[in-house]
Amino acid sequence: MFLGSSVTYGSASGGWSMADYIAEEFDCTVVKWAVSGTTLVTSNQNSYVQRMENQMRRQKVCDHLIVQLSTNDASQNKPLGTISNSMNKEDFDTTTIIGAIEYIIATAKEKWNCEVSFYTGTKYDSTAYYNMVNALLDIQEKWGIGVIDLYNDPEMNAVSDRDYSRYMSDPIHPTKVGYKLWWGPKFAEHLQQYQ
Repeated sequence: MFLGSSVTYGSASGGWSMADYIAEEFDCTVVKWAVSGTTLVTSNQNSYVQRMENQMRRQKVCDHLIVQLSTNDASQNKPLGTISNSMNKEDFDTTTIIGAIEYIIATAKEKWNCEVSFYTGTKYDSTAYYNMVNALLDIQEKWGIGVIDLYNDPEMNAVSDRDYSRYMSDPIHPTKVGYKLWWGPKFAEHLQQYQ
């Protein structure tokens, strides 16, 4: 299951994203809970938390939940929050980015007892997103989740300007070629650890 916003949906590639790449590569069933422009934090009925809770009633089984670290939270200046000492979902403040992340992890583990991974976007000019990525790495230490860290990945950051212009529609959204040749293989490499 992929939970996210426009990058997970594939808004710059006709609705085809790394989730579809994974479905084809591994011949598996992939569900995309992706709505463009939405945030991790609980700010409206389309937030990640709300959508996850609404879909959970119907989704009985999940092997692996893969969640986008949304750039929308950074661009909308949502509060970062702090990592809690608790592991109980009732204790997390989902109006903050960290609280929403912890809530999603705790809820997925409680409901499905599944693997959980978060993924970052590739590097772009945003101090708020940089802080979100660092917080996610601290959350990884607490929860033992997977992180597909495209932001800090040396190979991703070494891409040529020519390839970057083919792979990305803008600093946030990959093209279909970008998903197929640049992002998708990183997701496949990560997920193969869990087979």
